[in-house]
Order: sequence, then C-alpha cells, then structure tokens
Amino acid sequence: MTRPDHQTILAEAMALTDYMTALRRDIHAHPELGGTETRTQALILRELSAMGVEAAPCADTGVLGLLRGGQPGKTIGLRADIDALPIQEDTGLPFASQNPGVMHACGHDTHTAALLGAAKLLSAHRAELAGNVKFFFQPDEESDGGAQRMVDAGCLENPHVDAVFGGHNSTGPRAGQYQLKYGQSYAASNPFRITVHGKGCHGAFPASGIDAVAVACQIVCTLQTLVSRRIPATESAVVTVGSFHAGTAGNIIAETAQLKGIIRTLGPEMRAKMCALVKETAEGVAAAMGARAEVTIIESYPGVVNTDEMTALVERSMTALVGKENILFETVPGMGTEDFGAFFMGHGIPGCYAHFGFGDGGKECVHPAHGPHFRVNEAGLPYAAALHAAVVFDYLEQTAF
Repeated sequence: MTRPDHQTILAEAMALTDYMTALRRDIHAHPELGGTETRTQALILRELSAMGVEAAPCADTGVLGLLRGGQPGKTIGLRADIDALPIQEDTGLPFASQNPGVMHACGHDTHTAALLGAAKLLSAHRAELAGNVKFFFQPDEESDGGAQRMVDAGCLENPHVDAVFGGHNSTGPRAGQYQLKYGQSYAASNPFRITVHGKGCHGAFPASGIDAVAVACQIVCTLQTLVSRRIPATESAVVTVGSFHAGTAGNIIAETAQLKGIIRTLGPEMRAKMCALVKETAEGVAAAMGARAEVTIIESYPGVVNTDEMTALVERSMTALVGKENILFETVPGMGTEDFGAFFMGHGIPGCYAHFGFGDGGKECVHPAHGPHFRVNEAGLPYAAALHAAVVFDYLEQTAF
C-alpha cells in the first residue's frame, strides 16, 4: 500500500483540528503537576485505546503507547510532556484552569493534544506503516525529569526504539511555521544546594560568631564572576542562585544559611568544569571567612544535542509540509533545559527536538511561557500533529527493509 503524501498528511491533520482543540482545552482546564497527572493519564489511555493503539501506564503517571504497522520495519518514538506548572492562571480564557495555583503555562497541553492527533492520524494508516510507532506521554518534565524514569521503565525496548522525535510549542513563529536547530539545542542542567555553616551569636557582638549570612552573600557575588572571568567568552554557561534562606531574627547572627541554584551548560566538558568551579568557589570563600560550605550538586537533565541525520530528515519533512520559507533555522542554542535528551543521548539512537509555531503575529500570544498570562494560538495544533506524522512516515520509509 502507498503511504499518504505530505499534503494529504497535512489535510488530514487539519481535519482533526476540532478534535485536538477540544482535547487541548479539556487538558488546559484540568492541569496537573508532575507526578500527579492521573486525570491526564486516564484521558490519554482512553483516547489511545479508542484508536486501537496499545497503551499502558508508564513511570507512574505517564503513558506508553505502541502502534504496530502493517509491514515490518524499524520503530520510532514520539514524545509529548504532559505536566503543568505551579502558577495561578490569569488569562481570562473560558477554559482557564479550574485547579487553583496550577496552570499549563508552558503549553504541554498542546503537546499532548497534538501527539494524540498524530496518533489518530497514524492509526488510520497503520496498514501503510513499514514499522512501529511508540508514543511517550511523559510525566514530570518540569520537575525532576520523567524522561529518564520512562527510559528506566523500559520504554525504549520491546520493540527497540531506533529513532526519536519531539518538539515544543513556540509563540515566536506563527502557526504554520517551524523552528529547527542542528547540533546543540538545549543546555544540560545541574541544580545545586550550598549550606553555609557559621557560628551563631548575639547581634550586638558579631565578632564572637561567624555570620553565615555575610559568608553566603560573598559566595553569591563570587559565583557571578565564574562565567565572566573563569570561562572563555566564546563558550556559554549560566549560574543562577534563585533561593537564599537564613536566620530567624534581626538581632541574631545566623549560624547557617542555605542557597539553591542551577548550573546550565553546553557540552560535557563545560558541564564538568562549571560544577567543579561552583564547588571549589563556595568552599574556598567560606573557608576564607572562617566558615564551612557544604555543597551538593545534582546531575539533572543531559541537555539536547540533535543528531545530524535525524535533523536532516526532520528538515525534509518540514519542507514538504510547509515549504522551506516557513522553516526558521536557529543558529544559537538555548540555555533553557529540557529532558528529552534522555530518550536518545547516550543510547546511540538518532534524535531531533524541534519547535512548532503557535504564535499569532503578536496579537494575543505575546506573553512568555512560565507566566500567568501565557496563551497560544491553537491554529498550530494541526501543523504540530502533521509534522509528527510526516516524520514517522519519512523515517520508516527511509529505513524500510
């Protein structure tokens, strides 16, 4: 049987717009934080089962789906993250969050709806598929990383996944446009905690103690010089201290202080270097001031480095769907973090992470993600679904036995 061409794929995705929009609004109105996505999980399981896609819970609140093609071939994985953020929504939308203090402020509701749309489209063409498709509906991307938990639960095996594709909404490009980056795309992340141990005393007699607040302040200031003075200007890193807690009263010299932050880097060498610098800087400043710093650095998301072969295939799929003039090529990697890399980096699997246009030319979709006013142009849903489906057909056709 002949696979559908790209314009047929796009037309079929357009025909699913109402279906995806209704799903997206339902999910948006009932957002759930990472690790608690039980309602979302049930919705995904229901929809996949109705399509005839094998589906089961994975990594507690995630879902792993499997669509077996009508012909033998390789297996490609598609991923959507499903969790929301701890933000009180203030959009005024008729389908705004009904859960106080929780909002889909990063657009994971669009990712979930678009992947369900792609699954519905692909399931209607299972006979033409020369291979299999796995659907990773991943929990907890915003917190400690559900991608690795899905990998640990075996999502890449039985059958073995040979390539992965995923993407994120972006309100910069308009609906009908895509963004693509070869190579380094997202930064690796290392959250850290620094506990300063000083010596508490009466506020009137600071010389009889060691002020943990003063020491911690010096550590914060010194950490800000690491990027500007300790690494080459041609390389990238970010060190952020976002939390500082110390003391119990204004007339007491604090005995302890705690800092929390995150290191973002590109590439394994810079990652190792910055982690070492943060640790030695904190410990050295504290020691110089008579205190002690206890430093804990957590190895978190590995970053995303798109493989050339998979990115080139995605570019061809994009071009066939919307024309090369509607592909916005990114030349600089972002310093944001994304745990999608866990699905392919280190496994010898080709992978690509792209961006789908969900903007409206700056009319209403003007507020940044991770904020209470964030909103997207739902006209981007069929283009996201179409790209997922096109990448599947193009990859399986290219690798057919």
